[in-house]
Amino acid sequence: MKNLFKILFVLIAFGYSLSSNAQSSNNKNSVLWEVSGNGLKKPSYLFGTIHMICGKDFVMWPKATDAFAKTSKLALEINMADPNEMATAQQMAMGKAPLSTTLTAKQKADLESILQKNGVGTLAQLDSYTLETVMSLLFMKSFGCPDLKFYEMEFITKAHESNKPVVGLEKVAEQLEFLNQSFSDDEMIAYLQQIDANMCAEMVKQYTNQDVDGLYQMMIEKDSMSTNTQKILLDNRNAKWVKTMPEMMQQESVFFAFGAAHLAGEKGVINLLKQAGYSLRPIMN
Repeated sequence: MKNLFKILFVLIAFGYSLSSNAQSSNNKNSVLWEVSGNGLKKPSYLFGTIHMICGKDFVMWPKATDAFAKTSKLALEINMADPNEMATAQQMAMGKAPLSTTLTAKQKADLESILQKNGVGTLAQLDSYTLETVMSLLFMKSFGCPDLKFYEMEFITKAHESNKPVVGLEKVAEQLEFLNQSFSDDEMIAYLQQIDANMCAEMVKQYTNQDVDGLYQMMIEKDSMSTNTQKILLDNRNAKWVKTMPEMMQQESVFFAFGAAHLAGEKGVINLLKQAGYSLRPIMN
């Protein structure tokens, strides 16, 4: 189960970066963007990740490794290299109370049906976990492979090899609190009902094509977020990151790696940085 705790929080932003009213920004197909101008001495880079992917679909583009080599710091959504953060993630994967005592009879029946349909266990077996942890299990199962890979972990390995520091744009506790504020139990269970192999396959297709806007549009079409949920989990976090990133980039060249869905859209990181006066350039193959 330790692997589950390690990936629980890194897929949250991507898995929940669904929108009901954002617009496509017509970005060129690239998961890698250079940030320059506005007084920066050296460019920094934005790399959009898919937090979980089967080994056969995993691609580490040479352009990404080249850009990473030019930078002096790795910034992730969460600092997965920090043992304290990992310990917090493990603690928060467990619910404050058993699901069987917090869910209504209908919610428990719906959840039991979801678990049985996907073959990930029973409510009795997963009773001590949060619905977010259940979500992680469902995604793991739906990818349908034994060799899941994680871009964040790959970059952490590269950072350690090159003695680059690793930082987080937010804390584990913050990210999971965003979820707690954003989804009611009914909304979460409704989202769990959508997770299946087809959803994962489509995400992988869009990602490997580096179609950031196509991926974003796919998220929009799912219509799984209320306006409030979108604001808390996507828009507000993007805006908060963009307030933090300039100071980091002024000090040194940074390689930012976070969920690809955070790149696109009117309130996506690319557009927000442009509005702040930076030049954004897609790095093509």
